Amino acid sequence: MSNESVILINLLKVNPGKQDALIALLKQNTETVIRMLHGWKTTRLIAAKDGASVVIYSEWETPEAVEAMRGDPRMKAYFPQIIELASLDSMVGSAVFSETR
Repeated sequence: MSNESVILINLLKVNPGKQDALIALLKQNTETVIRMLHGWKTTRLIAAKDGASVVIYSEWETPEAVEAMRGDPRMKAYFPQIIELASLDSMVGSAVFSETR
């Protein structure tokens, strides 16, 4: 098995004035659900300075781990809470280039 992570990017377009509430919800879910799921490696939340969007960058061991997360009952209960605060677009991929200073 490869050590290369599967990367899940979620772009959330935040309803006006709701960025702080969304970030709090995402942090809570990461701490209480996501970090307990099989195959999860890391999550970063990136907030736009203008309050209009949040990016969730997460790494998983396999595409199956991502699908299992999406199908988890705790996550299914959580998604409607997100939709109250933001619209969601998602993609799964792998790193094809990285450079660090």
